[in-house]
Amino acid sequence: MEHFSPGAVVLQCGADSLSGDRLGCFNLSVKGHGECVNFVKSFNIPMLMLGGGGYTLRNVPRCWTYETAVVLGDHQSIKDELPYNDYYEYFGPDYSLHLPVSNMENLNSNEYLHRTKGQLLEVLRHVEPVPGVQIQTGQVESQLNPRPIGMDIDEAEESESKDEGKHGRFGVSDERERGNDGSKEHQAELAS
Repeated sequence: MEHFSPGAVVLQCGADSLSGDRLGCFNLSVKGHGECVNFVKSFNIPMLMLGGGGYTLRNVPRCWTYETAVVLGDHQSIKDELPYNDYYEYFGPDYSLHLPVSNMENLNSNEYLHRTKGQLLEVLRHVEPVPGVQIQTGQVESQLNPRPIGMDIDEAEESESKDEGKHGRFGVSDERERGNDGSKEHQAELAS
């Protein structure tokens, strides 16, 4: 934030990183997702929040409800129990705002995370901060278009891709189990 000194931030709050998303393979809780919003809000810079991904339809409104409360500064008092509404049956069997997270193993080592963070900061170091004039694109020697620098790309080894099987690259089953837990599935969730 200090390097770029933005006049405003556009924060895209896709819910596909929530635990249990049909397409995502992350394991964030609604509260953890909201902490990202709270962190950006802490800089006291005008912020425009946008929705985005999220492929388990009953989880997306939970996430955006909580994040709206976070940005309004009311997330401490929001109730976990959902009020009755026309779509109440889709949020069963627990009918609560916050979702349980899975016990999925985090396969990212601290070394990997630090290396990736370092590479991203190095890329950002080459981007001109706080441009004083309109950004012009397509100019060959423009300082506003950083020159590409070498960044490691993780390539799955051939043996890994053969061993992925039904659990995929991240060790998470691609098959979604549907238990008889009393929840109602939305038709869009069942479309294949």
